[in-house]
Amino acid sequence: MTISVEERSNQRNSALTAGISLIIMAIAGFFSYGFVHGSLVVQGDASATFNNIAASSTLFKGAIFGWLIILIADILVAWALYVFLEPIHKSLSLLGAWLRLAYSTILGIAILNLLVVQLLLRHTNDSSSFEIGQTQSLVMLFMEAFEAIWSIGLIVFGGHLLIVGYVALQSEGIPKTISILLLLASIGYMVIHLGKTFLPHDDGVIAILNFVFIIPMTAGELGFGIWLLLRGGKLSRSA
Repeated sequence: MTISVEERSNQRNSALTAGISLIIMAIAGFFSYGFVHGSLVVQGDASATFNNIAASSTLFKGAIFGWLIILIADILVAWALYVFLEPIHKSLSLLGAWLRLAYSTILGIAILNLLVVQLLLRHTNDSSSFEIGQTQSLVMLFMEAFEAIWSIGLIVFGGHLLIVGYVALQSEGIPKTISILLLLASIGYMVIHLGKTFLPHDDGVIAILNFVFIIPMTAGELGFGIWLLLRGGKLSRSA
């Protein structure tokens, strides 16, 4: 398929937008979830979680800001990948974009739980011991709600990656390795988070699945983002 100079420019711009956004998301995700969430939340211990967040309120606020950056970047990626992949398969590219927007909506709902936690922390200074105990339970509940809602969203996200990986596989320009990693990552996200949602007590199985899919889930979209940044829109693609 012959692509005009203007279309080539649009392809390059969308590739740059998607690539930059994906890299920003990876950095923000490492900070907000990998570092802050991982260090403050103690699974099954409401008191320790509450005390950690209360003692690191600035860090917790930074994590919320990071999640908002991720949310905005996700919306940008949904648009940019649609524009970039549309010449390969228009209808599937559109479906992939809608799935990512659906995921972004669910992520936004999950983030609201973190804002509720922040509000709860503001009203603990003058509380009695009994009220503080209740607040600790509520903080843990909303943190768990954040994880549960986000986990449901990641099932939808897996569907998005499945579409993107399939469309990328049809392209002559996108490396097959990246396409296969995206497809494997999509399976990983869907299987792991379906397990977390419907089999929440099978921690051993979930841990094994995380170990099996950690490489494609990490390298798939990040590798695609780096390729888009460096090469996207510069190579010819098949219709």
